Amino acid sequence: MGKSILICDDAAFMRMMIKDILSKNGYTIAGEAENGAKAVEKFNEVKPDLVMMDITMPEMDGIQALKKIKSVDADANVIMCSAMGQQAMVIESIQSGAKDFIVKPFQADRVLEAVKKAIG
Repeated sequence: MGKSILICDDAAFMRMMIKDILSKNGYTIAGEAENGAKAVEKFNEVKPDLVMMDITMPEMDGIQALKKIKSVDADANVIMCSAMGQQAMVIESIQSGAKDFIVKPFQADRVLEAVKKAIG
């Protein structure tokens, strides 16, 4: 069984795209979440090897969720995704413990490269 990945994005279509890229490349999808609050919940439930997290989401954004996950598990691997290449958010994500940052629309090889770098 491949490494498990939790996909968190408020757009079902984005989750589907990421799921498709990852599962075709031998990764196991641990679960999906449509907002940061659900992502934190799911993370605690399934303990995935990696979380792919969107930044802009309702209820709790990706950066808040990242901080919560890191407070529960300091070794958690999180890759942030966002449509906006906002420098401040990228910096805040990395400072908050994200392993990498992918800008949408992303290329499959960029996603895989980030995942490999984070969890091998």
